[in-house]
Amino acid sequence: MEKTVVELFAGVGGFRVGLNEVKSINKKGRAIEKNNFDFVWANQWEPSTKTQYAYDCYIARFGNDKESNINIDIAKIDKKTIPNHTLLCGGFPCQDYSVARSLSKEEGIKGTKGKLWWEIYDVLKTKRPKFVLLENVDRLIKSPSKQRGRDFGVMLYCFYKLGYSVEWRVINAADYGFPQRRRRIYIFAYEKKTIYSISHNKLKIDELLVKNGFFAKTFLVKKEPNDSILMKTLNDYNELVEVSDNFAFSFKNSGVMVEGNIHTLTTVPNKRKSKQLIDIIQKNEIDARFFLNEKQKKKISELRGSKKINRTNSEGKKYVYSEGSMSPYDNLFLPGRTMLTSEGTINRSTHIIKDFNNNELRVLTPVECERLNQFPDNWTDTMPEKKRYFMMGNALVCGVIKKMGKEISKIIDCEE
Repeated sequence: MEKTVVELFAGVGGFRVGLNEVKSINKKGRAIEKNNFDFVWANQWEPSTKTQYAYDCYIARFGNDKESNINIDIAKIDKKTIPNHTLLCGGFPCQDYSVARSLSKEEGIKGTKGKLWWEIYDVLKTKRPKFVLLENVDRLIKSPSKQRGRDFGVMLYCFYKLGYSVEWRVINAADYGFPQRRRRIYIFAYEKKTIYSISHNKLKIDELLVKNGFFAKTFLVKKEPNDSILMKTLNDYNELVEVSDNFAFSFKNSGVMVEGNIHTLTTVPNKRKSKQLIDIIQKNEIDARFFLNEKQKKKISELRGSKKINRTNSEGKKYVYSEGSMSPYDNLFLPGRTMLTSEGTINRSTHIIKDFNNNELRVLTPVECERLNQFPDNWTDTMPEKKRYFMMGNALVCGVIKKMGKEISKIIDCEE
């Protein structure tokens, strides 16, 4: 079986960087790939913007082949024109689920971005790849707030009806040696007719979850003490609309769905010593524009301080909004916090560090943000600085994908 890949919602190429172990850029600005996988087609499209910064970065690094690297709204693409492939991957847009959005604005699958799941579904129906690897924010398994677990249940039902089994795991990159505390859900699906699926169907569910499953072998865990497997079946539902209207379930951080039967368990990572901020910050002299002036220092101090504010919601009900205090700067001897798309601006969530050379407060540089996600230095220097921060706030930790890629490669090697 060929190791061919299609990458949806490609962004600046995080899946490809991870799967093909890209560590550097040559003198012409092209990625130096190990080519573990053959990327036969990729799609990246950002609506409502004239300049396609992410796509421009992708083709700068991987080549301007407009037959295989497509910059068109995925909804307008005839899925039959996508090449056949073994692995479908993508970090599908998560704005409708992200913790950066308030619950009152949460829309889940019904949201504009959430609708892009159905484009993935159309590709699955049309091309039937043997394997699928997806990434999203961990809030996905609890969305929406008024019907917990519905959105993920709908996705699992879609996979089930198309003949796939599914494994998932919420992974904090810092638990496995990476320099950022970035928690995301990863979904690995495989056609039940594959050799991999047939062999795994012989395993007990607890073995799949904590010992021999895709995630269990790649990211070692142990069972949460006193926790037990929670089960639910999708066979009680006759159609997708019925799932959407009635499904609710308390998904845990690890799980598997086989033949429509959901099994989920709380697992605890066997943690590795993580890289720290001190390991990724630049030790050379940093440009003055990254340092905080007195006004910015005062603003950060206010933003990171504790506060209680009287507010009124849209229904006229009064409440007190409160926030605890944060350290005025980030500890260099811990992994970084989760980067958001607002990184680099003066706000509460931005990393503020003491510079390695002069101990003055500053924001992270774009290169340091790239290192937090394990992209090569200056990967995004094809775009304005503000956009570089934005892209890294949207990206995944490439090292996590690299570990998965090694396991997927072994799996495909055993197929016929």
